[in-house]
Amino acid sequence: MRVEPAPNPVVSVGAVRFGNTLPLTLIAGPCALESRDHALEMVSALKEIAGKLGIGLVYKTSFDKANRTSGKSHRGMGLERALPIFAEMREKFGVPVLTDVHEAQQCARVAQVADVLQIPAFLCRQTDLLVAAAATGRAVNVKKGQFLAPWDMANVVAKVTGAGNRNVLVTERGASFGYNTLVSDMRALPILARGTGAPIIFDATHSVQQPGGQGTSGRRAGIRAGASAGGSCRRRGGRLHRNTRQSR
Repeated sequence: MRVEPAPNPVVSVGAVRFGNTLPLTLIAGPCALESRDHALEMVSALKEIAGKLGIGLVYKTSFDKANRTSGKSHRGMGLERALPIFAEMREKFGVPVLTDVHEAQQCARVAQVADVLQIPAFLCRQTDLLVAAAATGRAVNVKKGQFLAPWDMANVVAKVTGAGNRNVLVTERGASFGYNTLVSDMRALPILARGTGAPIIFDATHSVQQPGGQGTSGRRAGIRAGASAGGSCRRRGGRLHRNTRQSR
């Protein structure tokens, strides 16, 4: 039986380091890329906050939210318009950029201007996408599917490392609990760490999401509690916006 290489226990993204025994690192930013001006405003503010707190920062935003509940929902600015904005953010602010990829053919182009390629939870078992992301040489952050147990992610990580890329991160973002509800089982964090060997991230905002065909929402009050409860996890992820009620 073939044994795939183990992931790196510490993953460096620019000056930011991810590791299960390292200090807190923050992944944050608006869910979808809304405009150049908004992106530059947000990355500037987040860099200032992270600097004051003395923590590492990776800026996250999506050029395309391809799995929106409604086909009429705002999806982002699209790949072509987003790439120069990502490049500008990295050059101007020196902050690493993380963004989602949904199709294998997107990976090489996105990797030219993004430091971390993120695999959405719904797509976390798509082998071709994982291999294409791994082949770029960029760090790969795989979000655990809401439909998977934590121990199932070992096979997902092995697809990335087996493609020659040991710089892989795993994000816990809640598990399906009946209809339109997610729950976060905090036992999953150490299980993921032991089972995959990769640095583990806790997504405090998506973990309180209430997905559904009648419109996706969430319980904002649960974000702080969830982030606090994930004490064994040294990295946090979240969606931030200057006005969450106007977030697109």
